[in-house]
Amino acid sequence: MEPAFLSLGTPEIILIFFVVIIPILTLIDIVRSDFKDQFTKLLWVVIVLLAPFIGCLLYLLIGRSQKVSKYI
Repeated sequence: MEPAFLSLGTPEIILIFFVVIIPILTLIDIVRSDFKDQFTKLLWVVIVLLAPFIGCLLYLLIGRSQKVSKYI
């Protein structure tokens, strides 16, 4: 009997990518970024944790524009 991770096919790998990897990268971007206030950062973290796929899409479409620019 082979280990379970060796029997993963393409659909499973794509699903893992969208459900696990993308939200983790999004959360790293949120935590490392500066927002206008800490409530906004907390709100984005909660949205991404509660609805990973939709939360990531919303953050990429809306949330990234709410970050404070470091270049003046």
